[in-house]
Amino acid sequence: MSFSNRTNLHSSTFILIGIPGLENAHIWISIPFCLVYILALLGNFALLFIIKTDPSLHEPMYLFLCMLAVADLIVCTTAIPKLLSLFWFKDREIRFEACLTQVFLIHSCSTMESGFFLAMAFDRYVAICKPLRHSAILTHTVIGSLGLAIVFRGAVLLSPHPFLLRWLPYYKTNIISHTYCEFMALIKLACAETRIRRAYSLIVAFLTGGLDFILIIYSYILILHAVFQLPSKDACLKTLGICGSHVCVILVSYTPAFFSFLTHRFGHHVAPHVHIFVANIYLLILPMVNPVIYGVRTKRIRDRILKVFNPLKA
Repeated sequence: MSFSNRTNLHSSTFILIGIPGLENAHIWISIPFCLVYILALLGNFALLFIIKTDPSLHEPMYLFLCMLAVADLIVCTTAIPKLLSLFWFKDREIRFEACLTQVFLIHSCSTMESGFFLAMAFDRYVAICKPLRHSAILTHTVIGSLGLAIVFRGAVLLSPHPFLLRWLPYYKTNIISHTYCEFMALIKLACAETRIRRAYSLIVAFLTGGLDFILIIYSYILILHAVFQLPSKDACLKTLGICGSHVCVILVSYTPAFFSFLTHRFGHHVAPHVHIFVANIYLLILPMVNPVIYGVRTKRIRDRILKVFNPLKA
């Protein structure tokens, strides 16, 4: 290979085209995206502030919720400002290094979110199935260790992704049919064999999100088994209510995540704009609904919010 060809393995910049076929509607699409992003920022920062300033909320479930809020903020802030710049100012260019950074942060923090969901499910299992040992099992040391393990897992397993992408040639095109950089969108542009890289991505996805989901389902099977053995119906309903917020967030999170994952690899007949819409919904909706669901359904957080806005009743 000549020197000129070596220097053209990939461009210094990529071009994001947004949502294919809907370029004329980008301005209108940006309005709800911007509003949802603002709500996500306000909601998660409010959640972090409330839990940090109220010592009574320094319990496992709320501490894991803080970790989830931080991961949500990183994911949406990594992608949405560039998306809005693309929609508003037609700022389509993104440097290759910035693109790889987006890939790493979005995928690694999404993996961390999945891990925090599993940790929250474990907390619910211990709280319901082993209530007398809850404080002894989930000490602050254990919570911190679990949080670090989840962050470490996401960082280590996803750190090869940028390097796997950097070493590929992209001399045919530098146009990404998406609103942000993601692993599979770049893999499709490569002018080389990518089966090993795709296999690695698939294995990582199963070992993180897939395995987490299986363990979450298993934990709720154990929870339901314990709940239905309670003597009274009221006790059953009250106990199930404790898990309601977590179940809602799980459904909101995993549904678009699995759809996006499966359509990228197997849904060749799914229209591109449908996949991209779902991918953006995953980045935006989850960070917005987490504080809403927990704020509305969790009485202690709801009461704390009401005290902030109406201190005379405190």
